[in-house]
Amino acid sequence: MTSTPPAMSDQTEYLQPSRFVDSDHPDVIAYAGRVAAGAQDPVDKAVRLFYAVRDDIRYSAYGIQLDPNSLKASNVLDAGYGWCVNKSSLLAAVCRAAGIPCRLGYADVRNHLATEKLLQWIGTDVFYFHGYNELWLEGRWVKATVAFNRRLCEKARLHPLEFDGRSDSLYHPFDLEGRRHMEYLNDRGHYFDVPYEEIVETFSVKYPMMREAAELSKATAAQFEAEIEAEAAREAARGEDDANTTSDT
Repeated sequence: MTSTPPAMSDQTEYLQPSRFVDSDHPDVIAYAGRVAAGAQDPVDKAVRLFYAVRDDIRYSAYGIQLDPNSLKASNVLDAGYGWCVNKSSLLAAVCRAAGIPCRLGYADVRNHLATEKLLQWIGTDVFYFHGYNELWLEGRWVKATVAFNRRLCEKARLHPLEFDGRSDSLYHPFDLEGRRHMEYLNDRGHYFDVPYEEIVETFSVKYPMMREAAELSKATAAQFEAEIEAEAAREAARGEDDANTTSDT
């Protein structure tokens, strides 16, 4: 693990700022305070922060960048878009700023519904270091995933992930049409801060084509949403054609 936290209790150490989870940044503190204002208890506060980061920060897989500044929570907040790794950094930052212990978790997943362009870009349907969070609420760690915003889920015909602060919120294995969506292959455990060196090393080995397609990272979140919507529509049309063919036989 990188950026070892100070020696504290198992929970309070995850209230401290770090290199990427800059929960002491004025913009992060202000955003967390604004979102959590009026919350009745830590669970209510965590739920408000979850939905704010999920939907205020648009997801774009084409926005994957590995320069350190792009992974800092305050910069993700300023940009207004991100991907699973830096969106999870932001959720950790706003939770810590609001007094909720929060740590980072990572897993390797198989994404069955990625766009063709994305699959060509990374050269595989396995996504390494998919980011999620664990929040300390009511005496235990609860998992939460803020990557996909509601608008993107609607376009992709996916179940948007909900969070009640008491049950783990991880990707559904199937989409709204019952097709395979997300399959968890390997959990890498939890971290105090983004394991930057590990991610860079893994991506350089697993995604060699990514370096040759750097221009794709300049595509906007809106472009990614449009391609996801078009891909979902094609899949739905193929499903209808298959159903019609079956009914005609």
